[in-house]
Amino acid sequence: MFHKSLRPGLELRQLEERDAATALEAINRDREDLRRWLAWVDRNTSLDDTLAFIRTEAERHRATGEIAAGIWLEQDFAGTVGTHIIDRLNRKVEIGYWLASPFRGRGIMTEACRAVVDYSFRELELNRVEIRCAAGNQASRAIPARLGFTHEATLKEAQLLYGTYHDLEIWRLLRKDFRD
Repeated sequence: MFHKSLRPGLELRQLEERDAATALEAINRDREDLRRWLAWVDRNTSLDDTLAFIRTEAERHRATGEIAAGIWLEQDFAGTVGTHIIDRLNRKVEIGYWLASPFRGRGIMTEACRAVVDYSFRELELNRVEIRCAAGNQASRAIPARLGFTHEATLKEAQLLYGTYHDLEIWRLLRKDFRD
């Protein structure tokens, strides 16, 4: 089971079924804001939806090492960070994340993403980590920039969210460029 202490009071741990209600409450509080950038929000509207996600991610973790970690600050649920399907053939992965509004602007997500990048290179032995974010999502795109990722491309109208196309930025970090 994935678990990482980032600093006193801040930790990442693989989501468990017992976290479902807490995670859903956080999603519901920020649903409209999250919906601006994330396609999965409307597919996670009930406790059953959240439990299904957690169960699927637990199985993926056991099978491949992928993670879907809750971010906990002083025992409060702050959001999630994790890996999306690992491409073993090309030794790469994409990471995704979201943070509840009361926890934004404190560097929490930057620390959480740094830990997942470290895990991806050291534990999973991958060569490339990608972050994809909507070009208009300034908070999200600032994270890879702070972590030393390189902006590699902007894909025009590559993400359809609720009837509107968004440009999608691809940021990458290679193992050889990783500085922990």
